Amino acid sequence: MDIHLTLVAQAIAFAILIWVTVQYVWPPLLGAIETRQKTIADGLAAAHEGKSALEVASKKSEVTLNEAKQKATEIIGQAEKRASQIVEDAKGAAKVEGDRIITGAKAEIDQEVNRAKEGLRAQVSVLAIAGAEKILRKEIDGKAHSDMLSKLAAEL
Repeated sequence: MDIHLTLVAQAIAFAILIWVTVQYVWPPLLGAIETRQKTIADGLAAAHEGKSALEVASKKSEVTLNEAKQKATEIIGQAEKRASQIVEDAKGAAKVEGDRIITGAKAEIDQEVNRAKEGLRAQVSVLAIAGAEKILRKEIDGKAHSDMLSKLAAEL
């Protein structure tokens, strides 16, 4: 066996191996590589899209949160205003009720004072008549003096 023949046989075997590889092995490998590249590219594009969507959603949620905080602040302000209005209304109603009670108490006191005065007048007239009666029993007609004392009591 000659070295040249071995080299030629090896070269032919190598050429057949290359031809079989190019015909049957290489196309599925290239297809798999291209599919993998496409899958990776699609994944990167989806990740970029997802990142963009996340940024948009984050900004939108921040805007929504700020709006909610603003509305909450407005509602709290309205509630505080309403609470102070209710307190003021209650104070006004309490003042009106207090004034009414005071007016009623003053009217009742005035009535009691008038009753006491009338009672005292009646007692004074009775005492005056009794005193005058004792004095006048001895002097003049009791009936004339009684009429005069009744007029005097009425004037008191």
